[in-house]
Amino acid sequence: MVGMRRHTRGQGPAAGHGDPSARGGSRAAGDPDPWRYRWAVLGIATFTQAAAGFFVQGIGALGISLQRDLDLSTAQLGMLVSASQLVPLVGLLVAGELLDRYNERWVVGIGACVVAVALGVGSAAPGYVPLLCVLLVVGAGYSTVQPGGSKSVASWFDTSRRGFAMGVRQAGLPLGAALASAVLPLLAEAHGWRSALVAGGFVALLGAGVFMVGYRRPPSALSGPPVSSTAPDPSAAPSAPAPPLGEMPAPLSTRLAARLRLLRAPSMVTIVLSGVSLISVQYAVGVLTVLHLHEAASVGAGTAALVLVAAQGAGVAGRVALAVRSDRSRSGRHGTVALCMVAVVAGMVVLMTPLGRNPALACGVLVWLGFFGYGWYGPWVAHVTESAPAGRTGFTLGLAMSGNQVAIVLMPPALGLLRDLTGSFTVVWGLLSALTAVALVVTTRADRRVRGQGPPDGGVLPDPAGARPPASSAAPHRPD
Repeated sequence: MVGMRRHTRGQGPAAGHGDPSARGGSRAAGDPDPWRYRWAVLGIATFTQAAAGFFVQGIGALGISLQRDLDLSTAQLGMLVSASQLVPLVGLLVAGELLDRYNERWVVGIGACVVAVALGVGSAAPGYVPLLCVLLVVGAGYSTVQPGGSKSVASWFDTSRRGFAMGVRQAGLPLGAALASAVLPLLAEAHGWRSALVAGGFVALLGAGVFMVGYRRPPSALSGPPVSSTAPDPSAAPSAPAPPLGEMPAPLSTRLAARLRLLRAPSMVTIVLSGVSLISVQYAVGVLTVLHLHEAASVGAGTAALVLVAAQGAGVAGRVALAVRSDRSRSGRHGTVALCMVAVVAGMVVLMTPLGRNPALACGVLVWLGFFGYGWYGPWVAHVTESAPAGRTGFTLGLAMSGNQVAIVLMPPALGLLRDLTGSFTVVWGLLSALTAVALVVTTRADRRVRGQGPPDGGVLPDPAGARPPASSAAPHRPD
């Protein structure tokens, strides 16, 4: 990929930034602490996440306008949501590989540019099928933003603050969705649905520019011994160990099979199952909130859109608050994720009863679902990054998020079709409740087994290359 700088062994993470300590020197007394830039990185990554996901996550707020203007069923509306998430089934794995090889600045920035250009082209789409095709391209670009932003933040923050940092960064997704839910319906009503795509493309382009201009790799050498040609850069994430002299690298199929063995690790079971169940709830809230309130609780379309904004705003708060809890909780990251699973099951059970048709109560429950149904993601991503083998953070994030993508692609149209066939939202919420409850039981048992057995390497996933990783492949601890 043009312009990407390849990571190499022995190259300091801040090389090219002009910091002498990154080349094995020491920072002079009185010089500003370069690690303070982590807060700028956090802000940049959060903004880029919000900008890139502005349209992708806000499309549910356009449900009423799109159904009216394009004459869509609920299932077809769900297909629009799934279209932008289909390519990431593979794209996340590709993005993970690129992130382990190249600077995040270019991988994320170019991906966000693809989102912007595709949405601009999509504004001229003549109908439903061309719009579906455009959203497939949007998904290809969006594949880089989630794992890339997560990896960039994880590399700057140690484990004592990583949950908080991930929560803030992941709050960018519901924040962008909330802003989109407030703005895009107004644009669609005033100027048509095409104007919403133009706005989404402009915002994504702005996010790409901010990330490419502002992101820097962490000066990891400052917190450890000087980097030399024999000391690998702890943040550089090479794509694979160098083969012995005279031997050819393993075939791509062999390397891919080795990496997919990560899926059999007990820690990955809890990661994938909990992620799949909760991402299903998250997208159900994003797609069905306005429709449920409008059709089942007789709430006006404008008010229902505002409730969706409030639910997504609660998700912003949830991602930060629950991530902070995961930093401090003795039950670990999965304990916080399990709490979210319990909370969303309780909320959806209420929506299944006649209370779910009460306007005030339904609004309150959907905001509750926004807090927990979006808030789980920060602790979950922190768990993934801390479980990743050394040098495989990008690929592990891509692999775990690919599991989520299966649910993201299948659930919106499936839930919409279920709603169309039954004429009721009760069955939809019931199905989600059952799936989440089953995942809660399975993942909790798996987590207890892992803790009880005391796995080697502190619960880190096995290295597919066969090396035993350290407890964390991201930024080492650095006190303020």
